[in-house]
Amino acid sequence: SAGTCVSKMAAKAFKRFLPLFDGILVQRFEATATTKGGIMIPEKSMGKVLEATVVASGPGRTNEKGETVPLSVKVGESVFLPEYGGTKVVLEEKEYFLFREADILAKIQE
Repeated sequence: SAGTCVSKMAAKAFKRFLPLFDGILVQRFEATATTKGGIMIPEKSMGKVLEATVVASGPGRTNEKGETVPLSVKVGESVFLPEYGGTKVVLEEKEYFLFREADILAKIQE
């Protein structure tokens, strides 16, 4: 199916794009353009989407002893982002953002 093909292409892109150290690549949730009642919301009124899904991450940061400290978030988890920041990365025509672990505000429990 087309969905499987797209996810395989995305997986291949992520295999080529591996964040270093405490880098975390996220995909922001889609902004909802309609309310529950079906009213369309103008794009400029929607505001920034501050929730995202982790799609790739580095091994962790290195401490003073040279040991790798693993990241506190894992691929597939939802996180809360700051309003500004992150580096935009385009892979397979989709937008992702690269943050450092310290920039991520919170992990969202499902």
